[in-house]
Amino acid sequence: MSLNKPKIVVLGAGYAGLTTTKRLMQKLSPEQAEIVLVNKHNYHYESTWLHEVAAGTINPNQARVIISDVINPNKVKLVVDAVTKIDKDNQRVILENSELDYDYLVVALGFESNDFGIKGMAEHAFAIEDIDSSRVISEHIEYQFAKYNSGETVDEHSLNILVGGAGFTGIELVGELAERVPQLCKKYDIDRNKVRIINVEAAPSILPMFDKELVEYAKKSLENRGVEIKIGAPISECTEEGFIVGEDNELIKAGTIIWTGGVKGSSVLGKSGFELTKGKVNVDSDLRMSGEENIFVIGDCSWVWDHNADRPYPPTAQLAMQEADVVAANLVALLNNEPLTDFVFKSKGTVASLGHSDGIANVFNDNKLKGKAAAAMKKVVDNRSLYLIGGPKLVLKKGKFRPF
Repeated sequence: MSLNKPKIVVLGAGYAGLTTTKRLMQKLSPEQAEIVLVNKHNYHYESTWLHEVAAGTINPNQARVIISDVINPNKVKLVVDAVTKIDKDNQRVILENSELDYDYLVVALGFESNDFGIKGMAEHAFAIEDIDSSRVISEHIEYQFAKYNSGETVDEHSLNILVGGAGFTGIELVGELAERVPQLCKKYDIDRNKVRIINVEAAPSILPMFDKELVEYAKKSLENRGVEIKIGAPISECTEEGFIVGEDNELIKAGTIIWTGGVKGSSVLGKSGFELTKGKVNVDSDLRMSGEENIFVIGDCSWVWDHNADRPYPPTAQLAMQEADVVAANLVALLNNEPLTDFVFKSKGTVASLGHSDGIANVFNDNKLKGKAAAAMKKVVDNRSLYLIGGPKLVLKKGKFRPF
């Protein structure tokens, strides 16, 4: 440990990292510890809104929160740089432009797309990973419409939008696209019937985290708005033209191909020699990396075990923010030589949007919501996450209040 005050370094300003930093800022005085937050950009983004940025239904700036607006620079030092490697043997973090030492480390570097080795997926499909990659998708979709309108292309397949994966991101994305496509058709004077939105999923159902009744509602709602859902259709290859799916190797052609079928923890974990299980680190019940006294790994970088269900908790924003609360409390406990707290997840429910005014939800001890009630609940959830990060001021600035 440093001769002076201990140095806590937090890597990543997603839900987990930024919330940890906020809680440390509230719990510790500048005399008790030096707090450093490292992030690739000077902003945090609401990753649960990226599907809206990708569809073009919200402006990218709405999903961005400038970090200096929500953390006190007198209490936290912000380093805007990219992490390339963690040298845990020497307690150092290697950045693109500098290096940092630490006494305590919180690894919250977020997710990257996981294509599970599907041939051609990395080369030919877009992925929703951050603000920039999401913005590129919406711009590409609109470019396809503009090209068709101008006569530059006559290939109607170029208007098709193909989405691989029917988990949260895939289904929420096609829900937004069902609203965006009619707007683009009107803008570029294109018949809506010429545009296909196709969702492809290997599993026998969409949205495995919801029960049959809500899944059926979601499927019907999307199909009624022109989304084609193909379940039980594994993708064997992604080409320039589209996906090759199913036993009969059907080629589904599209001008825009998007993969949402899975994520893994930041590639920095592997480069740092951390032991990984399916791209993430297994952590102990106090959220420390096994065998490490001073390294916490949270958010999309770690697996936290749900012993009741005998599987890891699904990676969500509410999980990341609850982990952050426990990590901040445990860091204070370490500084004071007090016992650490085990993490216990308290689920507040699950909500999926199906567009601006539709959704499904399972909240408050198994209460099911559909349609506008679920969509309203989704806005409450989104605004609550803003409140936890930046208080009422941030909710007023970035919150979702648009009427149905």
